[in-house]
Amino acid sequence: MTKQVRILVSGRVQGVYFRAFTQKEAKKHKLSGFAKNLPDGRVEVIAAGPKEAVEKLIRWCHKGPITARVDHIETEELTGIDIPAGFEIR
Repeated sequence: MTKQVRILVSGRVQGVYFRAFTQKEAKKHKLSGFAKNLPDGRVEVIAAGPKEAVEKLIRWCHKGPITARVDHIETEELTGIDIPAGFEIR
């Protein structure tokens, strides 16, 4: 079963390689999507793939890389979004 999610990560998550580490984690689980910085200081992650793999990425986002401090995450399930293969940093 495929799952699509939008994850908004708050805290000290910009300028600490959060997007690069997220890309590495997503590729490890063969997920598609992207990670990008938002003007308000959060990082937005759009991910799609097998349900278990997406859930692993969500759990990882709660902690993030050692360089980051995650204060809060919000998740929203998406449907019908066309997400190209691969995972990129925007």
